Amino acid sequence: MHVQLLPGGSMTSRLYPLAVGNFAIGTGMFVTAGLLPPISKDLGISSSAAGQLMTVFALAYAVLSPVLAAMTARLSRRTVLLVALGVFVLGNVLTALAPTYPLVMATRVVAAAGAAMFTPTASGVANALTEPERRGRALALVMGGLTVATAIGVPLGTWLGSVAGWRSTLWMVTGLAVVGFALVATVVPPVRIPTSGRLRERLAPLGDRQVLAVLVTQLLLFAAGFTAYTYIGSLIDLPLPAVLWAWGIGGIVGNQLGGRFTDLYGPRRMVLLALSASTLFLALIPVANLALPVALVWAFLWGALGWLVAPAQQFRTVSVVPGNVPIGLGLLSSAQYVGLFLAGLAGGATLDWYGRTGVIVLATAFGLVALVFTLATYRPAALSPKEGVSVG
Repeated sequence: MHVQLLPGGSMTSRLYPLAVGNFAIGTGMFVTAGLLPPISKDLGISSSAAGQLMTVFALAYAVLSPVLAAMTARLSRRTVLLVALGVFVLGNVLTALAPTYPLVMATRVVAAAGAAMFTPTASGVANALTEPERRGRALALVMGGLTVATAIGVPLGTWLGSVAGWRSTLWMVTGLAVVGFALVATVVPPVRIPTSGRLRERLAPLGDRQVLAVLVTQLLLFAAGFTAYTYIGSLIDLPLPAVLWAWGIGGIVGNQLGGRFTDLYGPRRMVLLALSASTLFLALIPVANLALPVALVWAFLWGALGWLVAPAQQFRTVSVVPGNVPIGLGLLSSAQYVGLFLAGLAGGATLDWYGRTGVIVLATAFGLVALVFTLATYRPAALSPKEGVSVG
């Protein structure tokens, strides 16, 4: 395979459509947390039941990601990206039209299938098109679409859902995905990345302890953060769009700094810093609820320090599976969504049984377990060249 590596300016222009696609997907995924009140009212269900819309999306993503990756292995990456966005559009249109809770749940599986194809493929394309010394920034740019979604798409969708109904937000997400489709079709080159089409081979890296360590860290850190985020409307009594906006702005800053700092200092420092900081800020949710200015500062710092981890974890994955980068990134994405599934399921049950205090304790506990596990399994001997070891 020959891939034309992109210099700095070309990198931004070619990878920008991938960020736009992730922006649409991130908005469609994360905005559910801000729509729980109107969804529960419209469908006649509890807030915890409405939160399961994110849970079923996450589970479908985690299960379907390796399966769909195997099915599309022989296609050019641009074709996969376009099919993915097309399926995502279809899923959101069906959600906007679905009249009952069971049908809404089913349509989230369709939307998740599109997301499960798009995000790992976008990361693989970014990795293939950029030079190693710029890889952290390239991954941060593409994944930045998800963090920008939390800063702009989610607060906007939350506000729109409160004034025009939650289904209007789904139509907004559909429009964003159509824009991403058009940009990918016109800008992204038809990259081909050799990879196995056999599901067994795609799951083979799970037998590697280093790979498993990365994936378990990803699962636990997302379980921690999204146990709180999914039910943030039940944890914070202050204006929700403002708090979500501050968290998203922080996420943008953290994701971009995380890419640069990962290139400069290596992924291990970024992973441990992000885990330590985000766990601390989860424990401080009661303090954040004291006043809106406090909540805005808290949300910004939680987002900024927490999202430092995204480029670092992707860089870490590339390092431990240099010969199977698309497969490794797909597994990382699946682990992330298993964490989201666990967060939605456990957080919803805890909210029903123990209220907001139970959710905060659970989220913080997940964060502590993630930190301890990572300290025990991510040794300095497994680091990047900047810290003394070749990553291939």
